[in-house]
Amino acid sequence: MAIRLGDDAPNFTAETTEGTINFHEWLGNSWGILFSHPKDYTPVCTTELGTVAKISPEFKKRGVKVIAISVDPMDSHKGWINDINETQKTTMNYPIIADPDKKVAALYDMIHPNAIDNMTVRSVFIIGPDKKVKLTLTYPASCGRNFEELLRVIDSLQLTSKYKVATPANWKDGEDCIITPAVGDAEAQQLFPKGFTTVKPYLRYTPQPNR
Repeated sequence: MAIRLGDDAPNFTAETTEGTINFHEWLGNSWGILFSHPKDYTPVCTTELGTVAKISPEFKKRGVKVIAISVDPMDSHKGWINDINETQKTTMNYPIIADPDKKVAALYDMIHPNAIDNMTVRSVFIIGPDKKVKLTLTYPASCGRNFEELLRVIDSLQLTSKYKVATPANWKDGEDCIITPAVGDAEAQQLFPKGFTTVKPYLRYTPQPNR
């Protein structure tokens, strides 16, 4: 069964390049990103894992733990890491789950029904500190993921989890937000002392409240 937004993120115990983990215990009170890869030693995924290693300070700044997974075994992962470090000019600094029996892949519905060799599709799950799934994305094998977009989404998720706002199209951290329709004008005046601009009764902009 496909995992939907708001579902509990399934827990599991698995071997990783940084030791055995219980997923929920490993997350602790952090946000998390779990992202899957079809196979080790594939070109697009090599660039993806290297990119995440390079921008890991951005994830840490936001209190986000990152973990990758593929269905290849541990010895394959360790060899691949050498290639990632060499070709992407970085040092891997987060774990990769070894899932040769496909238990985690099946748990998170990562196996594409038409895939060759039962490869995992390129899925992304953002998980909140409450262990709920906040975002799911699935990419085709030919398209590398945009991790700057994932950072943008995390900024939005973390903001909207604390304030009664939503973020408009193409929003970036620091820009104006939208007051949620459930908040009346009187309440909005109390919640947003910086004020707000009413474009339509249902469309009200306010400066980002935590800035």
